[in-house]
Parts: sequence; structure tokens; C-alpha cells
Amino acid sequence: MNQISRRKLITMGLAATAGVSGVAVASRLARRYGLIPPDHGGIYGPGETLTYACQRLLTTHSPAHEFPRSMISKTPFANATAHPSEEFKRHQAGGFSDWRLTVDGMVERPTSFSLADLRSLALSSQITEVACEEGWSYIAEWIGTPLAKVLHEAGLHPQARYIVYFSFQHYWWDSIDMADALHPQTLLTWGMNDGDLPVGFGGPLRMRVPRQLGYKSVKYITRITATDSLKGFGKGLGSASPEAGYAWYGGI
Repeated sequence: MNQISRRKLITMGLAATAGVSGVAVASRLARRYGLIPPDHGGIYGPGETLTYACQRLLTTHSPAHEFPRSMISKTPFANATAHPSEEFKRHQAGGFSDWRLTVDGMVERPTSFSLADLRSLALSSQITEVACEEGWSYIAEWIGTPLAKVLHEAGLHPQARYIVYFSFQHYWWDSIDMADALHPQTLLTWGMNDGDLPVGFGGPLRMRVPRQLGYKSVKYITRITATDSLKGFGKGLGSASPEAGYAWYGGI
């Protein structure tokens, strides 16, 4: 991401307060500094662009709020998912011992990791909130391997701009930019509240992106791909979410 001066940031903020013409000015500045989200087209495009650009400029390294253990929700809400396939049931019956995470795309060493491999790489934990756009939320402890560590092990190319991640449920996928991919709180999560990650919450492996709304934390992860463009994925909007009417960037 290109650097932008404080003067330009102030200009963008003033432009944003000037109504429709201000949005156009902010959009041009965002384009100049490479801060255009993949779902920038359509009637909501200027707003999506302004939101993404402003948040990236102001919160690139900022952490999501973490809570004390006393605030962990006693009855966290497991959002409904599709009925598990027979193949998933076979994985579950085997304790997910043959579950694999494939890492490919713009990396020096395309590879795959078992859950045991991920656990041996690094361990990180956080107590953060899952905030859903539909209005519900809960706080839990999430335990996993930082995505940045996995990307480092695979030899991430410096030209990569996005990480695309895919669920075992093949219709469900998403992507994040490198600011979130390399953020220390972004985890490939395999544990929750001092135990294994339950299937209802995305076990055995869930992407946890605590700086964005809950739908970015895709469940049942099997593959991550490093890329410099999102045009070749789905409809080119960055994820299945904007294809269904949500924003690609769901920053909190």
C-alpha cells in the first residue's frame, strides 16, 4: 500500500464532508493510492471505496479490542451452517486427522499443512468479539496459528496483494488484503475457549479476522491462495459476500 501524507488525508476527510462531489474526490484519491476495493462498482461503489480507503489509512495496524476472560460469553451463538456432507462426516469420524490446509498461489513453497502441523508452527490466542451484521454477537477465546506465520513458512511473494481463502463448503470463500492477512490477530483458528474448535463454530479450522464483521471469519478452511488480483475468483468482487449483497470489506 502506498503511503499518503497527512495533508492528503486531511484533504480526503474534508472532501468526504462535502457530499456527492466530496465522495468523488475521495474516490479519486483512493484510486491514486491503490485503495480501491474489488466491489467498487455499482451504486454503492463510491461508499464502499470511501469506507475501505479511510479505514485502511487510519487503522492499518490497529488491533481489534480484546476482552478479559470474565467477559467470555456463557452461551455463544453458533450461526447456522449447511448440513454436513458425508465427506465431512468421514473427516469428523476420524478426528480430522487427515484434514489438510493447502497453501498455493504467489508463494515460493506451495504446500499443505495438517492440523498437527499448524499447531506445531505457532500458537496465539485472543479474546475477541464476533460481531454479525445481522445484529447478534458473542465473545470467545480463539486459539490458533497466525496466518502471517503460515504465509512466512510458504514463502509469500512480496508482490502478493490479497489472500483468498476457501471453505470445505465449496460455495463459501472470501479474501482479505495484506494489512489484515499479516495482522497478528488474524488466525487460522483450531481452538476455542481452551478446547478444540467445535464444528458448529467452524471446526476443525476457521479463519478468524477479528477486525472485520463475522462473515469474513469463514468456517471449515481447506485452502488459502496468495494473489495479486481478485479478478479471477468468482465474479471478481473479492468474495461470495458481495455476490450476495454484502460488502467485501466489513471493517469494524
